[in-house]
Amino acid sequence: MSFAAIIFDFDGVVADSEVRANLSLAESLTAAGMPATYDDCLRDYYGHNWQETERRITRRYGRPLPADFRETHRERARARYMEGFDAVSGAPDFLDTLGAMPRAIASSSRAEYIGWALGVFGLGHHFGEHVYSADGWDRGKPFPDIYLAAAKGLGVDPAACIAIEDSPTGAQAAIAAGMTVIGFCGAGHIVDHAAHGVMLREVGVHHVALTFDEVAALIF
Repeated sequence: MSFAAIIFDFDGVVADSEVRANLSLAESLTAAGMPATYDDCLRDYYGHNWQETERRITRRYGRPLPADFRETHRERARARYMEGFDAVSGAPDFLDTLGAMPRAIASSSRAEYIGWALGVFGLGHHFGEHVYSADGWDRGKPFPDIYLAAAKGLGVDPAACIAIEDSPTGAQAAIAAGMTVIGFCGAGHIVDHAAHGVMLREVGVHHVALTFDEVAALIF
């Protein structure tokens, strides 16, 4: 492939976080009187920013979340992350191979959380100021806005970018931005790699990779 930049989703691509995120969301919803399971959360909210997640929760339960929900949920999630939280296997070594290749993060998560997690992993230097968050945006993924913002920030044509995404929602966003998309199936929340790869191909990803070695083989 010939490309000008590589744009990473964060959760499920750089951070192996989706199991913890969805377990804690299920716990927080249940504690608020809105019973939910891990599987419910992974199915219904995976890949979306908080604004869309909250809209979906409100529709599902027919009532708004408590006013302090996001803050109490954030505390619960942070405690779960502190039990043991790491980068996706192979991601640090892959980043080390990129040299001067322009790269960015385009994520649905809060910028503060992404910065904290990159610090935990010792990976912040790979991205510098090029961390783009759709948190607070009315149009998060699957709309292309966050990927277009990342390409603009890097000063590159979106069509010259490769995006790495693990969720169908995020993959649709990167495809809509005109990028070449690698569907990544290497994080801990993906139990059935083959089925997840099929799901990503159904939304239109150009390639599927189970490991960062496979990502490297596709790109280089």
